[in-house]
Amino acid sequence: MTATKSPRVRGPYAKSAQRSKEIIQAATTVFATNGYHGGSLRDIARQLDLSLTSIVHHFGSKFALLEAVLERADETVGTGFADFDFDADCTERGVALATMSRVRSNLERPELLRLLAILAAESSAPDHPAHEWFIGRYRSHVESLAAAFTYDQSKGRIDRARDPQLLSRLLIGTWDGIQLQWLIDPSADMESAMQAFFMWCIPEAMTAES
Repeated sequence: MTATKSPRVRGPYAKSAQRSKEIIQAATTVFATNGYHGGSLRDIARQLDLSLTSIVHHFGSKFALLEAVLERADETVGTGFADFDFDADCTERGVALATMSRVRSNLERPELLRLLAILAAESSAPDHPAHEWFIGRYRSHVESLAAAFTYDQSKGRIDRARDPQLLSRLLIGTWDGIQLQWLIDPSADMESAMQAFFMWCIPEAMTAES
């Protein structure tokens, strides 16, 4: 029996998709180095030896490109990364152990962490183009982590007396802060610092069985 091959994307669409990926990658480097305001579409075009018109053709505007860059970065280092299902790991092993796996994985992605750190700081200004995006990002992350902590409580992994919303905000604040220290000084041990946080805040979660 002859195996049926999956159809492959060919022609102009495949080339356009590949070009979009290349533009997003170049924009990631530019924004991670210079921030949103400091990086220009011309800088991105120059990296790829493209015309400014070509960049605009694919994304329409600098803001549209920023959104694409942020979504890719958040999917890669956040809860939706293709080869690591953070939500599933939280369900199986609990938030603390899943987070430690995420921390170790993110050590290999400094550019994306730097991008999010720089743009998050910039977007604290209400008129920044990414201000609303980061508001939504933090609200969504707090809610999803609170739900995961609540599930941990239902499984006996975490004391029911603890406030899941507060735990979520403390975890995000600690995680972001420790990542920033590591980005500034790579000799800082991000993994041991995060482990110490969990041992101090919710030690029962580090040894809980599924």
